[in-house]
Amino acid sequence: MQRDELELDLPPVFEIGEKVRLRKLIKNDGTFPGQEVGAVLANKGDVGYIASIGTYLQSSYIYAVHFLETGFVVGCRKKELESVEESHESNATDE
Repeated sequence: MQRDELELDLPPVFEIGEKVRLRKLIKNDGTFPGQEVGAVLANKGDVGYIASIGTYLQSSYIYAVHFLETGFVVGCRKKELESVEESHESNATDE
């Protein structure tokens, strides 16, 4: 993304309800209530679902990701997430 190009000029990359995987460790920067600053909120590789989509500084999307294992809903930027494609392996035959 170029400097004069805003992420908000494009539609969100992820959709509400989409399954995503975290690409990096997320620690509390002081904006997550009930947890100490520096506490790990989600680990690299954790899987969650997009609960809502907001914006940050009128320049980028923030994806609220619900991590079912911890119950935390953590705000993440696009670069911190990747989509999880469900592999639908089926050994059933059509009858």
